[in-house]
Amino acid sequence: MDKFRITGGRPLRGRVSISGAKNSALPCMAAALLTAETVTLHNLPYARDIITQRRLLEDIGATVLTPELRTHKITANDIELFEAPYELVKTMRASVLALGPLLARFGKARVSLPGGCAIGTRPIDLHLAGFQFLGAEVGLESGDVVARAPKRGRLSGGQVNFDKVTVTGTENLMMAAALAEGKSVLNNAACEPEIVDLAELLNKMGARVRGAGTPTIEIEGVEALGGAEHTIIPDRIETGTFMVAAAITGGELEIKGCRPEHSAIVISKLRESGVEIEELNQNTLRVRCGAAGLKASDVTTEPHPRFPTDMQAQYMALMTQAEGRSVITETIFENRFMHASEMQRMGARIQIEGSMAVVEGPTPLTGARVQASDLRASASLVLAGLAASGETLIDRIYHIDRGYENIEDKLVSVGADIERIRDSVTGPLTKSGIQELESGNQ
Repeated sequence: MDKFRITGGRPLRGRVSISGAKNSALPCMAAALLTAETVTLHNLPYARDIITQRRLLEDIGATVLTPELRTHKITANDIELFEAPYELVKTMRASVLALGPLLARFGKARVSLPGGCAIGTRPIDLHLAGFQFLGAEVGLESGDVVARAPKRGRLSGGQVNFDKVTVTGTENLMMAAALAEGKSVLNNAACEPEIVDLAELLNKMGARVRGAGTPTIEIEGVEALGGAEHTIIPDRIETGTFMVAAAITGGELEIKGCRPEHSAIVISKLRESGVEIEELNQNTLRVRCGAAGLKASDVTTEPHPRFPTDMQAQYMALMTQAEGRSVITETIFENRFMHASEMQRMGARIQIEGSMAVVEGPTPLTGARVQASDLRASASLVLAGLAASGETLIDRIYHIDRGYENIEDKLVSVGADIERIRDSVTGPLTKSGIQELESGNQ
């Protein structure tokens, strides 16, 4: 497996551009299954999860053309298989997003239980209960979720009350309800910007979705959807990661192509911690550590618009360099402190107390050999390595390739000393790397 070698202690300076949001691109790609016409998506990130989702679509019969590197033209007019196979689903949780579109359009779907990062159980029972509220029969057969619409082949509109906020559940039910007969209402829906982006695409396809971005979403079902063209929003988590990178290295970055309004709570929390953030225009930020240095500040992860769980690990890395004691409380996933023990190997003073991590700082970090456990943990260890003295070697960086577009190239461009050590098979997602993955030569 590939590794990162990082020699820390260099302030990052320069400009970096933000890629499209992986967490928006994946449901938008799945939405193409709702129509026989072509859906064209622009600004797709150059990340491994996008390749996995493309493979899934092609495996079930869709045609995916890439006239440009970050543009996909998806045509699902000849679907032959109504099943997302285990071989792909086990590597990426978002594969379950095929369930709603297949069920809504074809009246049947079979999807293996999802995998992805090792950050908690993340059950999909909320998705399945929602499908039942729309009239589907749902069962579990040999590790696969099997769903069928009523005998007449079409779902019925209904009230779906989520017991807790679920992003993928909201997305799956939005797509299913778009072709259901009658009106559906999703209560306690997720409010993330990625939900709004999916709703915009669905409405371009002819759906009638109102209220996306609020806890109540109303969908008036239509008989059929058509093709559309859509540009994926910038990645707010990549934006936050580079904001932390500027601060933790004592550098200054101009972050271009972002949406500051999508990162409002992260910007607010970083400013509270002594980071200077200037909004140059509607899509550019200038970020640097303040003259007074970093100071500890507590944070609790909660659903949007509160502090995102996907920024918790990066924030923890920052707090190791802040003056004082900070308490980080994780309320979304029960196993999302696995990066803490790796930071401890680098000299961080972190104590885990149930759902809380107590960080004492500032602590000089020293390079060490560490191992990534999930996508955002990978990013946090890269940040820690950039701040550490000496050399850090990060194993299992395939996690970071799932969601960040060539992060090492972006970091090198702003002064980081980071190198990918390739094994004999897989490598970074260069043009040739994409071709290797697409041909199955992994």
